[in-house]
Amino acid sequence: MSLKLWSWKASEIVDSLASGEISQLDVLNSLEERYFEVNPVINALPTVCFEQARAYLASEDRAFRKKRPLMGLPVPIKDSYAVSGVRTTFGSLSFKNWIPDRSDRVVTTLEKSGAVIFAKSNTPEFEAGASTFNEVFGITRNPWNLKRSVAGSSGGAAAAVASGMAFIAQGSDFACSIRYPAAFCGIIGLRPTPGLIPQGPNRLPYQNLSVIGPLARNVEDIGLAMDAMVAFDALDPLTSPTFAQEYRLAAKSARKPKNIGFSMDMGGVATISEEVEGLVSKSLTLIEGAGVKINYLNPNFREADEIFRPLRAAQFAGMWSDVLKGNRHLLKPEVIWNIEQGLDLKSLEISNAEIKRQKIRTDFLHYLEKNDFLLFPTAPVVANLAEDRFVKEINGIVMKDYLQWLLLGYVISLTGCPTISIPCGLSDQGLPVGIQVVARPYEETKLLNMASWLESTLNHGVTTPIDPISF
Repeated sequence: MSLKLWSWKASEIVDSLASGEISQLDVLNSLEERYFEVNPVINALPTVCFEQARAYLASEDRAFRKKRPLMGLPVPIKDSYAVSGVRTTFGSLSFKNWIPDRSDRVVTTLEKSGAVIFAKSNTPEFEAGASTFNEVFGITRNPWNLKRSVAGSSGGAAAAVASGMAFIAQGSDFACSIRYPAAFCGIIGLRPTPGLIPQGPNRLPYQNLSVIGPLARNVEDIGLAMDAMVAFDALDPLTSPTFAQEYRLAAKSARKPKNIGFSMDMGGVATISEEVEGLVSKSLTLIEGAGVKINYLNPNFREADEIFRPLRAAQFAGMWSDVLKGNRHLLKPEVIWNIEQGLDLKSLEISNAEIKRQKIRTDFLHYLEKNDFLLFPTAPVVANLAEDRFVKEINGIVMKDYLQWLLLGYVISLTGCPTISIPCGLSDQGLPVGIQVVARPYEETKLLNMASWLESTLNHGVTTPIDPISF
């Protein structure tokens, strides 16, 4: 048995736990060793609770033998989600000392599936920002190049998975907060259909732009994580008891699609860097060479930007306006900007955005009736410098604000469709690039079938964790 259990796949770990080959404590100890080796230079997991995890194992060990699917697998939680008895900051000085007395639903769902919570992953303040840094814990750095960003807002989760400090990780995605970090870190990230994974408690229980999803180093582990995270919870009004599926099994069953739609820039809506475009084009050549028909048809997302911005701003105002009122001096400019934009909105502006959003969704579902999936670049650039607050220009075109370069992510958020990012190659600088696949709502199993096939076809995933690279 390898002592470097941290380098194993999550699926290998749970299968070995189930057979009794290894113990939960073996796994946790191995992960702790990797944490002390790697985290000081990456800063992905600013808060850890290994002793609390050991106490949990001591009290629950027998039960884990019967629990599926995680069997005692250690899992980190994004620092914007509460874990009982563990410091939870939202990346904000306003909450720098907050220790909640109850966990969020995603945490309890994971624990019921056999997860052991051992850490909190870094995130920008209130998940607002294009790079993972905050005034509480500082910058999270990319293990592929420590000078580079991990994007945001699930950047700590992505870096932890890529570097072997976690097997799988919980993240969340509003604009692109799972998918961009996954692409920058060379791993897999899935944004599921809203309602599949329980959320809350929160102030806006009916919102469906922000969803929870998993990150992992391979598609099978994404399926394993989905088996653990998908659940019905009556306290979350968006969850449903009708969509139970075997996600790991789907992820192990690669299926080549017959035809897919492809768009490089969503019909000119987004700007894509030359190096990303080049690598994605090479991937298309491999896909077509495998006998898949590609339809070069752009979906209609021309109004996506003007629709997303007021909906995002309204959500920020609903969630955090009281924090702005009481702690404005502690908040970073991006947070203040988002909240104030929401406070300035009129109700008719929000209603009109929702009406237009429905048209975008309807048009896109018609697009997917003609194509099994939509394929396009995950992020428009390779990882930018870690100190940059956002990508300021692409191909000489200046981004007007930090939201503009995120457009490739949030056009899909508006549709409510599941989407997954798969690594598709490395740039000349050795930085990962991702390609994104979108399916119809609640067709995560078909999406995982396709993702598994694409993973093997492109063959650019992180088979073993990345040791941090300094340049």
